[in-house]
Amino acid sequence: MKFIQKSDVMELLKTHVPSTEFVKATLGSYKGQEADLKNLYLKPVTIKNGYHISFTYRYARRDIVKNYPVAVVSDMLVAFCDREEFHSFTLFLQHQNIFLQFHPKKGWHYRVQAVECCSVPDLEHNKQKQRKITNTDSAYWHALRLTDAEGKVYKNAQDKWKQINHYIEILSTSLSELPENDTIRIVDMGAGKGYLTFALHDYLSQHTNSKIETVGVEFRQDLVDLCNRVARQSELNGLHFVEGTIEAYQPTVPIDVLIALHACDTATDDAIYKGILHKANLIVVAPCCHKQVRRELARIKKTNELDFMTRHGIFMERHAEMLTDSIRALLMEFYGYQTKVVEFISDAHTPKNVLIIGIRKKVNPIRQEQIQTKLKDLKAFFGLESHYLEMLLKDAAMLVD
Repeated sequence: MKFIQKSDVMELLKTHVPSTEFVKATLGSYKGQEADLKNLYLKPVTIKNGYHISFTYRYARRDIVKNYPVAVVSDMLVAFCDREEFHSFTLFLQHQNIFLQFHPKKGWHYRVQAVECCSVPDLEHNKQKQRKITNTDSAYWHALRLTDAEGKVYKNAQDKWKQINHYIEILSTSLSELPENDTIRIVDMGAGKGYLTFALHDYLSQHTNSKIETVGVEFRQDLVDLCNRVARQSELNGLHFVEGTIEAYQPTVPIDVLIALHACDTATDDAIYKGILHKANLIVVAPCCHKQVRRELARIKKTNELDFMTRHGIFMERHAEMLTDSIRALLMEFYGYQTKVVEFISDAHTPKNVLIIGIRKKVNPIRQEQIQTKLKDLKAFFGLESHYLEMLLKDAAMLVD
């Protein structure tokens, strides 16, 4: 085991980080005074005013990225080392990796590892995001008024295009966790004009070995007729749309994937209920409105301990959203769904940007008891008498008090 002096560590940092051999660096074991700082990551980048080193400060709940001219970086790293703020430095170079670890009683441990394959740093600062959907020439995009006749996405449809790609990226990841089937049956409840329905059906048809059967449920007959016509003209086999509401729709075949995006208020609960009832392997919903719980909160806000949080309309709305969707996720977990909540698309594009994803696993009776207790306590704390999804499940004798 080789130990070196602090001055040698400083010299290594000053020599290698500004050099053309430098690929990246990781600084860890932070012992400084800045709250919640965990790690610091360095990489070279080229931006409009020249060669820089990008610093990513990794905190417990956020990242902060700053770019510094290479001339000042050496002094910054030497200062970190001198103050012993980071006790771990790992330098990744094109032909070797250098590991530096500080031991309070012994000093700096030094180790070098040869790199068999030369690693070349990517200096591009603003990387082009790799999108799942790269073909804009498909006939249905033009028919749905997302692209022009040449396949170019309209300027006013750029946000929608980003939303579609993010949606496909999220769902393709979740679908990869499901059991392999010869046929994947998808029901998209509240399909609207069908942008996302068309995109998912076409993407899965091209990127999986399964047969894809997709039903889009939409209560506006004109949109149903439009989408069916476009699907036929685009020769998208297995895709069709039916007229109806989420509440009234009754599937005639097993559901593998149930989707409901921006279904208003309790229509989201109707969709989740249908997914649980028919044992869908994947349930994906983007909730909207949350009026039912908001009315409950408005009724008791003057007597609730949290009235200071709900007296402003915007706070009441957000409060209702979080409470509603938290209960929805818990009820899905009661039936063995592994849930996660992600940002559907940046709220710069739409304020309704939460996506609840549930992947069906095994029901755990112990976990069910815990959830029952948690739901009871949660409703009691917020003064909530009922939740629509909970009532649906109780009426179907799928949930007990």
